[in-house]
Amino acid sequence: MSAAEDGAAFRRVLLKLSGEALMGEREYGQDPARIAAIARAVRDVHELGTQQAIVVGGGNILRGTSEAAKGMDRATADYAGMLATLLNALTISDALEQLDLPTRVLSAITVSQVAEPYIRRRAIRHLEKRRIVIFAAGTGNPFFTTDTAAALRALEIGAEAILMGKNGVEGVLDADPRTTPDARLIPELTHLEAIERSLKVMDTTALSLCMDNRLPLHVFNLDDESNIERVVRGERIGTVIQAQVPAEVAR
Repeated sequence: MSAAEDGAAFRRVLLKLSGEALMGEREYGQDPARIAAIARAVRDVHELGTQQAIVVGGGNILRGTSEAAKGMDRATADYAGMLATLLNALTISDALEQLDLPTRVLSAITVSQVAEPYIRRRAIRHLEKRRIVIFAAGTGNPFFTTDTAAALRALEIGAEAILMGKNGVEGVLDADPRTTPDARLIPELTHLEAIERSLKVMDTTALSLCMDNRLPLHVFNLDDESNIERVVRGERIGTVIQAQVPAEVAR
């Protein structure tokens, strides 16, 4: 990986935020204080010289699979979920603009009054101009999650890593902490191991896409927003998922 400037380990990254990451202590919706804290963390990374793109989910507002389980047509529910991600993207964009950071929201579905259409070369050009690009509406297709959108967009823009902020956990654990209180952190593993062990990192489609293209993932606790900058500086925190674990780690 090539450094952006002194102190930064990456030139270009994609930050994947779940909709739940924007809720803070709320049961649903958006927590302005939490969003402002994330915006400040993004600003700190921006000052390092690293180009940033963001993919945000919509689970804090509506989750397609949950609504489909209630009887709504799955495709319709997924499209509604895409609109939820757009609401979150606009909120994040506003929080960043309030910190004098230039942003562009690019949507995979046409909403020309509030966002630009997603065009790969346009997205790359925005990044080169030091704008923070926020991708909304997932892939624009039903039956695909925002995890898959994050993997796809990261590859399209040439990001060197995906940064995944998790809520309340330090990274990838070997069991569900809600049912296994003594679940332990896995500091490093491969994409294939994550798939084979059914670890809840991201969906299988997204993991397979990252594995096929050797795109690393850094999974960390977003409760401490400074972790975003620490990862970009090259600090090993949380879990690193990459194509092949070094022999000394794999034992």
